[in-house]
Amino acid sequence: MSLKARIESDVKTAMLSGERFTADTLRSLKATILNEEVAQGKRDEGLDDTTIEKLIAREVKKRAESATLYDQAGRQELADNERNESNILEQYLPEQVSEEAIKKVVDETVAALGASGPQAMGQVIGAVKGKFGNSADGATIARLVKEAL
Repeated sequence: MSLKARIESDVKTAMLSGERFTADTLRSLKATILNEEVAQGKRDEGLDDTTIEKLIAREVKKRAESATLYDQAGRQELADNERNESNILEQYLPEQVSEEAIKKVVDETVAALGASGPQAMGQVIGAVKGKFGNSADGATIARLVKEAL
């Protein structure tokens, strides 16, 4: 079952079981996917699972940033709402790789490429992201590459 079909199925399940918050969150995600399909001109064939995972990761990141801003503004109920939405969306992302595993691959990649200095950061980050795909956080990869170089 494709990721998009799984999301659509889960929307129906949430609606039938009366989980309005979950259903609304997943409907919002479906709208995001549809917008991206239209933007890429792939409305008929749809997006592949990797692209959908990237969209979900972007939505999770948006909600984390919003929750932080709401915390700073003293709006705890809104921050909790954003975190709850984020938790629902994270169920559709692949298992995240540990920081130790990322660090090991970063060190191997730096050695393999013979990279040194900040000008090689983009090359190393790209290679590491290629190995992990959506299962590793981009900010963590960038931080570890910066430390390694």
